[in-house]
Amino acid sequence: MRAVTIVEGELLWNEHPDPVPGPGQVVVAVAAAGINGADMLQRKGFYPAPPGSPADIPGLEFSGTVLANGDGAVRFATGDRVMAICGGGGQAEQVVVPESHLLPVPDGVDLVHAGGFPEAFSTAQDALFTQADLSEGHSVLISGAAGGVGTAAVQLAAVAGARVVATVRNPDHHEAVRTLGADVVALPDAVAEHGPYDVSLELVGAPGVEAVLPHLTTGARIVVIGVGAGAKAQVNLLAVMGARATIGGSTLRARSTEEKAGVAWLVEARAVRLFGEGAVKVPVADTFPMADATAAYERFAAGGKLGKVVLVTG
Repeated sequence: MRAVTIVEGELLWNEHPDPVPGPGQVVVAVAAAGINGADMLQRKGFYPAPPGSPADIPGLEFSGTVLANGDGAVRFATGDRVMAICGGGGQAEQVVVPESHLLPVPDGVDLVHAGGFPEAFSTAQDALFTQADLSEGHSVLISGAAGGVGTAAVQLAAVAGARVVATVRNPDHHEAVRTLGADVVALPDAVAEHGPYDVSLELVGAPGVEAVLPHLTTGARIVVIGVGAGAKAQVNLLAVMGARATIGGSTLRARSTEEKAGVAWLVEARAVRLFGEGAVKVPVADTFPMADATAAYERFAAGGKLGKVVLVTG
């Protein structure tokens, strides 16, 4: 098979051995794979793949069709359309993953959009509902809401009946984010005008945490899942104490096989069902052939996009 391969910081379309499924594993012929911030970091040498994942092939999510099953992997048959998160290796013609991590691609959903679903919606759902305990009637602030995880979070929160305040730096995307379900779309410096917040989903980093601290309800939860604008914040502990607030963080990549299987089960029960019903969608900003991964990564890094940049094999 061929795969996007990191070689001294460059992205090459190189040959690799075809993966072989072990017990409980499935080999998938990849149709599409979304690009995420972690891929950019891995390319620069700052985010190594976890044990068991290829060190030189990026890609944390993919969609495709089942190619081969290992012993004990019986849920999906050859040719079934599936998608999943993975520790790495998704940006390739083939990938091997535990069957317990696979999600069915709903009928009527094309594989390009499915390729941008798993990481964004798994991250958003886990952060909003498992970590932050978001419920109907809560007010939630979603920073950096024009990206893949941000657009997923806006939709999931809106469907859950929350009041959604989304910050988006590019005014050109404000109306599109409103159509995804945000009640308010504002520039990042307008956070104070639309609080207080029961939940703050922080996708930007330190500046967002500092901005929201004075505008929390009692018992509010801040969940940090992105630090692109900075990882070190000055935290007013009096504000944390006064609101009896909790500041936490979350990543998916380094979790155990069992933990990821648990996330997949919850995502299938909620987000995949909504995806199949058309209640949520994956906005795709651009697609590129996998062989042209360098251009795709440049498009991702340029910013200003709405939704996902997706690599395709066909």
